[in-house]
Amino acid sequence: MLRFAPSPTGDMHIGNLRVAIFNYIVAKQRKEKYLVRIEDTDKERNIEGKDKEILDILNLFGIKYDQVVYQSGNFHLHGEMANRLLKEKKAFACFCTEADINFEREKAKIEKRPYRYSGKCEYLDEKTLQKYIKENKKYVVRIKKPDKNIKFKDLIKGEMEFSPFEVDSFIILRADKTPTYNFACAIDDMIYDITLVIRGEDHLSNTPKQIHIRHLIGYDKKIEYAHLPIILNAEGKKMSKRDNASSVKWLLDEGFLPEAIANYLILLGNSFEKEIFTLEEAVKFFDLTKISRAPAKFDIEKLKFINQQHLKKLTDLFKLFKVNKIYENLLEILRDESSTLKEIKEKFNKIFEKSEDEEFKQQREILKKEILENELEESYDDFKKRVMKNTSLKGKKLFMPLRELLINEKHGAEIKDLYTAMLQYLKEIIKRR
Repeated sequence: MLRFAPSPTGDMHIGNLRVAIFNYIVAKQRKEKYLVRIEDTDKERNIEGKDKEILDILNLFGIKYDQVVYQSGNFHLHGEMANRLLKEKKAFACFCTEADINFEREKAKIEKRPYRYSGKCEYLDEKTLQKYIKENKKYVVRIKKPDKNIKFKDLIKGEMEFSPFEVDSFIILRADKTPTYNFACAIDDMIYDITLVIRGEDHLSNTPKQIHIRHLIGYDKKIEYAHLPIILNAEGKKMSKRDNASSVKWLLDEGFLPEAIANYLILLGNSFEKEIFTLEEAVKFFDLTKISRAPAKFDIEKLKFINQQHLKKLTDLFKLFKVNKIYENLLEILRDESSTLKEIKEKFNKIFEKSEDEEFKQQREILKKEILENELEESYDDFKKRVMKNTSLKGKKLFMPLRELLINEKHGAEIKDLYTAMLQYLKEIIKRR
């Protein structure tokens, strides 16, 4: 089984969506089930409703999952496993206060070395241990650090190795007896028989910790790992919440299609024979091991190009924009001149607004009178000949104000195409100018 394990703590990031997409593709390729695990162990950071929002986005993108579980539902199992490790002396109670830990951190900073737990509580004698427990002294549970290097092969990054110093004696159970991220994650991957973990490379340092947990518990079934390179912004820095384009919700609000966003995220850091494809088509040729190890830069212009190609495949635009079918041909013309749904909508709405441009105001009035006082020809060529003859307008002073009368813009689609598409309601539009 593969899994996508988001936290309900904010808007979905494109990096998270990319992880969800890749897990879905590989699950389909391997004919394995796909689990969505909501990692809601951090109660203080959880935002109500974000879990539903995550599932809604997955559904919108056509990412089908077999099961949804909440990590908090396994708290009792996490606690049982932690107690087992305590009894087997593979973990220990740590009574160090926050002040003790902060002192050690500051000392490490002054000595210009990375902070690691001092180990002071690891070898407490039984008498002292029982005394602290009797006094109801608060404690966390720390796992004993490994006694040798932890190695694993990453399907993208290759051979990886971490020393005991890098893993450290980290906390697995907080003072309130809730599990930490790494402990809950490691236990749940065992419970749900996860075979491959695909996630961002910001989780790379967590992997040896999770392997270490499972090793001490005695779980010997192999779990593969693939850590995806980070996505960079236009300045070459890691994308953050400050970058609008990092939010899936923002991209959707801007009028990017789910299928185009998915297409672009699959393409990011990859090279395929075809550039425009659907999620289901990608299942046939995607190769997880061929992803570039280098960070990929997010290019909004490239996304716009891909979105434009997917827009061209849309039919029944009048239903999508909830307008009368008589505007369908016009919407198709605007679509071919636009990069996003938002752009199409803005151009369409502008057609029904009063013109504010002063440059060709006089010419527009002449053309407006000519159009409203005469029958409109079926053929644009015949219409143009008559207008040119009756108004003496030509060149720039004819075509720019005429296009403004049609779509309230000086530049855009071919006037001939617009005239043909708008003939049925052209006079009603002209009256608004």
